[in-house]
Amino acid sequence: MPVLTTDAESETGIPKSLSNEPPSETMEEIEHTCPQPRLTLTAPAPFADESSCQCRAPHEKLTIAQARLGTPVDRPVRVYADGIFDLFHSGHARALMQAKTLFPNSYLLVGVCSDDLTHKFKGFTVMNEAERYEALRHCRYVDEVIRDAPWTLTPEFLEKHKIDFVAHDDIPYSSAGSDDVYKHIKEAGMFVPTQRTEGISTSDIITRIVRDYDVYARRNLQRGYTAKELNVSFINEKKYRFQNQVDKMKEKVKNVEERSKEFVNRVEEKSHDLIQKWEEKSREFIGNFLELFGPDGAWKQMFQERSSRMLQALSPKQSPTFFVLSLRCVLGQSHKKSIHT
Repeated sequence: MPVLTTDAESETGIPKSLSNEPPSETMEEIEHTCPQPRLTLTAPAPFADESSCQCRAPHEKLTIAQARLGTPVDRPVRVYADGIFDLFHSGHARALMQAKTLFPNSYLLVGVCSDDLTHKFKGFTVMNEAERYEALRHCRYVDEVIRDAPWTLTPEFLEKHKIDFVAHDDIPYSSAGSDDVYKHIKEAGMFVPTQRTEGISTSDIITRIVRDYDVYARRNLQRGYTAKELNVSFINEKKYRFQNQVDKMKEKVKNVEERSKEFVNRVEEKSHDLIQKWEEKSREFIGNFLELFGPDGAWKQMFQERSSRMLQALSPKQSPTFFVLSLRCVLGQSHKKSIHT
């Protein structure tokens, strides 16, 4: 595939090798042999000194417009991003994702500064350089890792790795006596800004650890780390271990309370069901009682029927003859009384 030429451009400013017009000048066609972006994620990204770009084709300067339009498959846009990458987190990964997706066809090189440079210009790190190198190799967006990256980018470094653009957030990075170490990159038109992820940074993570130091020290003592490994004094070790015992007791009490609450809740549920059943049974009992013993109940009717039967049995109906004899007796007694008077 023909290489891009900078001295032959179309009317749109795009190199003619990217347009439909044939180039006005002939030159030897040299295939690009630049490393290609990773298409498989079954292995970590290589180190630059293990797979450096030995392409013989001239590395022409691209504009951002040309890069965004797209380049030939064998000529990916080589984007460089650098940093310390201590305690590699999602903010780092998002910045590298942005750098990787700046252009349709890009090859992302990530430079990681060594411990010596970092401790000299920025400060002590939690992870050593070997750990930080390995963390970057396993990020899906990274195509190549450059170990012992320079603190300030030099033309020689950019030329050696055939870097087209440098990606970093646009906040001026003052260090090593400079107000902005990327100033010369911006002036050369090789700087492409990325956005920082708010709420997450290495400093934030370290601040959390320092703030909650006692909690983490106690946790690691409980997991088997020694006081010497944690740089904890004898008195603090005893204090932390005592606090761990107190926490265990609190946890046991909490578990007992939870089980007690669960038992009480079950008893309340069962008692509520039992009360409901009792109320239903009592209403049924009262209803049956009223039906039997109420004013118009069956018991009253039965009692009245039995009473009438007993009265009939005790005082049977009198015959007419007996009634006539009784009347005559009464009348006779009345007649005798009248004669005597």
